[in-house]
Amino acid sequence: MSATLQSISIIGIGDDGLAAVPEAARRLILDAEVLAGNERTLALVPEATGQRLTIGNDLDKVVEQIDLAGDSKVAILVIGDPLFYGLARFLCDKLGRERCEIVPHVSSMQLAFARVKESWDEAYLTNLANHSLDSIVERIRVAEKVGLFTTEEYSPAQVARALLDSRLGYFTVYVCENLGARNERVTQGSVAEIAEQDFEALNVMVLVRDSDVPNQPKQPLVRSLFGNPDEVFVQSTPKHGLLTPAEVRAMALAQMGLEPRSIVWDVGAGCGAISVEAAQLAPGGRVYAIEQDTEDEALIRENAKRFGVSNVIPVLGRAPEAWADLPCPDAIFLEGSGREVVRIAELAFQRLRAGGRLVANVISIGALEELRQALGKRTSEVQVRMVNIARGTDQLERLKFDALNPTFLIAAEN
Repeated sequence: MSATLQSISIIGIGDDGLAAVPEAARRLILDAEVLAGNERTLALVPEATGQRLTIGNDLDKVVEQIDLAGDSKVAILVIGDPLFYGLARFLCDKLGRERCEIVPHVSSMQLAFARVKESWDEAYLTNLANHSLDSIVERIRVAEKVGLFTTEEYSPAQVARALLDSRLGYFTVYVCENLGARNERVTQGSVAEIAEQDFEALNVMVLVRDSDVPNQPKQPLVRSLFGNPDEVFVQSTPKHGLLTPAEVRAMALAQMGLEPRSIVWDVGAGCGAISVEAAQLAPGGRVYAIEQDTEDEALIRENAKRFGVSNVIPVLGRAPEAWADLPCPDAIFLEGSGREVVRIAELAFQRLRAGGRLVANVISIGALEELRQALGKRTSEVQVRMVNIARGTDQLERLKFDALNPTFLIAAEN
């Protein structure tokens, strides 16, 4: 590495080249002695006279070539925002943050959402250049909105066909081509319509989920007794994400101490993920899935059918009235955040058989402490665990962890 720190500017531009960049960025580009970028990006600035360094797939080689440039002024050009699925993070880590200046431009993803007049603050944003199509399809399965950078290898039509193959036709699709250029075009259509069309290589796809459509769950390649991935369960929209996450579900079921013939209550069962897996762990027992929402009751039945369990019994009604005529349980699961979960847990604990266990998933510290004190008055066997889970995902060439909301598991034995 050169002993002299270079002036390295990582600059975002659009398809209109120098025409829309600020004057400061224009000067950095025109004054650069070494100009780096892919072939398309370099072609957007014919006015620049610096030595041209084409960036290909071997980014480590690019870093070496920049280092060999000594103390020359270097400008690295990317489309849009260099920090948004761009090269900036990689180059700053490799070249040193103190050597780099980042000059952002409006990203094509921002432009795409602006063109279709949709907010993108909660959208799933990703890039087919860095992730497999199969993995992206699974994330799309449960998304409300999606922003997707396509590639020459995976065109919008190919993405749409993959969605149809996975029964994910419940999106309105926008394909935004050549954003910011004179030949910009935005095409709107159903997934099936987009699958039959051709588009320019430079495009961004935006997918907006149709309202009131339940998720089409993934068919699991391997079905586990418990801890199955969230996406294999049928869930309602907009309630998706309210099911107990796989990792927490596995810990909760372990704490319930189920035996082959256990009687289980799942209070506020939602789509029935806990109920289904409890039924698999207690094949000779019965699992009463207590749920007051008629739509969720239907999902419980559908998920039980998907997993082939016949010992899940949906109970439509509100606790505690709904369990008045049910047999006393060996295990109870419930979850919530307010004082209502404390009241329900106290009433449910009174129905536990001797040696039975109640497990509650609580998301607020206040409710946790109230519940701990309430259960502590009835048994000395109370255990509390705080659960912090992060799931690893690939982003560019890095492993990134997406944290789930922290939660608390409290288990009490009668």
